[in-house]
Amino acid sequence: MLKETVVKLMDFKRWANKRTFGFAMSLTEEELLKHRSTHFGNIVHTLNHVYVVDDIFRAHLEGRAHGYTGRNTDTSPPLARVFEAQQAMDDWWCTYAESMTEELLSEVINFTFVDGGEGAMTRGDIFMHIVNHGNYHRGFVGAMLNQAGVTPDATDYPVYLRDTI
Repeated sequence: MLKETVVKLMDFKRWANKRTFGFAMSLTEEELLKHRSTHFGNIVHTLNHVYVVDDIFRAHLEGRAHGYTGRNTDTSPPLARVFEAQQAMDDWWCTYAESMTEELLSEVINFTFVDGGEGAMTRGDIFMHIVNHGNYHRGFVGAMLNQAGVTPDATDYPVYLRDTI
């Protein structure tokens, strides 16, 4: 049952990201980069942060160094490049979820946070973190889209189920 849930949640994440990026790409570069009162300062840098964290945890799952020194890059690439990278990342997470077994999902992964602290999570917990982390920051992006005069469609899980299943 856990694997089925993880697979569905990864597909939901991919769907929600495509929807969010679609609305963001309707904005001018000026609106995308306009400073807003959020932790990452603008729409592109917030979406880039989601990608970076996805990539960091992918590296943890693959047992390799990720090369990041923070939870975001100093500057963000253009939105189109972030979207292309995020789509490839979402495809990886979906494929990886399909490869899981219940036993693998329960396996504990030890890692080092970018701030140097030690962490340990099961693979299943990492999947949950990735979904929740993306939801959290897409919420900020939705608020910033509203500030820019765009009302994005909902990216809630029940809407995903209604529209895709």
